Amino acid sequence: MPELAPYAACDDNSRGRRFAEDSPPGRSQFQRDRDRIVHSTAFRRLEYKTQVFVNHEGDLFRTRLTHSIEVAQIARSIARALQVNEDLAEAVSIAHDLGHTPFGHAGQDALNDCMREYGGFEHNLQSLRTVDLLEERYGAFDGLNLTFETREGILKHCSPNTARALGDLGERFLNRTQPTIEAQICNLADEIAYNNHDVDDGLRSGLITLEQLEQVPIFARHRAEVVRLYPQIAGRRLIHETIRRMINAQIIDLVSESARRIAAAAPRTIDEVRAAPVLVAYSDGMKAEQLKLKQFLRDNLYRHYQVLRMTAKARRIIAELFAAFMDDTRLLPPQYQAMARDDTARAIADYIAGMTDRYAMREHRRLFAVGEI
Repeated sequence: MPELAPYAACDDNSRGRRFAEDSPPGRSQFQRDRDRIVHSTAFRRLEYKTQVFVNHEGDLFRTRLTHSIEVAQIARSIARALQVNEDLAEAVSIAHDLGHTPFGHAGQDALNDCMREYGGFEHNLQSLRTVDLLEERYGAFDGLNLTFETREGILKHCSPNTARALGDLGERFLNRTQPTIEAQICNLADEIAYNNHDVDDGLRSGLITLEQLEQVPIFARHRAEVVRLYPQIAGRRLIHETIRRMINAQIIDLVSESARRIAAAAPRTIDEVRAAPVLVAYSDGMKAEQLKLKQFLRDNLYRHYQVLRMTAKARRIIAELFAAFMDDTRLLPPQYQAMARDDTARAIADYIAGMTDRYAMREHRRLFAVGEI
């Protein structure tokens, strides 16, 4: 790893773990975080959780797992270019979706509706709850006992009331300060990954077309460059060459604009990063292009009637599962029955949020389909 900038996160300036542990021999604290996340049950479940398309709809569509790996790859590249901690960037990247429900954002919205009277549901908070409490791997503590910096990076946003309940982890939302540069990198690496790869999956599915994408400036520009360089190119090669250029252009822009902002703010320590304005950002031109790409995906992919049919079904499955368990907690597995004695709704939300797409569909059949048990 290249020499880190003085304001990068490192073992020496980490705010540590909630439960003290000896330093890991042969690796850094953030490498330990990454390794614990990779070996967690919640991480493995991401293989069968939706990105846009339900897992069983095709073997080549992105899942939450492949998305998280792609975010980590992009985040590490940006972190290296900005001379900050790649291992922390990777740890946050692979943990950021651990609390996501089955069925993507449709599942999250449905579970939030169910939990509205019980404190609501938000997947970033659920990811934090997963690594702080729900993972059961160690004798000395619940959760994974990750460093403050990794936990901070997982938590992108929360309400003031929630922030107050989180103690030191929630202070930045009340004081309007920033997380580490590494966490800021992960936030935009996530955006780069899902925007561009939703284009790829949308084209693969046939729900959007190359002709439609000509109205998106960043796609049209890079497609034209590919055709100029390779006049006979077509099919998947054309799509791949175009999208990889889009990703590269966004990363280069992000590194350039972030380096400019860092130079202007001139932070000397990690605390000065926290006190500074947002330091990781696109240029105004790239930000505008990203907005047009997002708008295109919203209007043409996420609101496509076939996707909406899936999301409507997903909402119904989540709502009916929640209602059935609230009506009779004896239907829950024993572990969650015990948790439900303290907080029924939250225990049910934990159970549903931990489900994969196919497990949620199977559980729904067990409860509601005649002949299933």
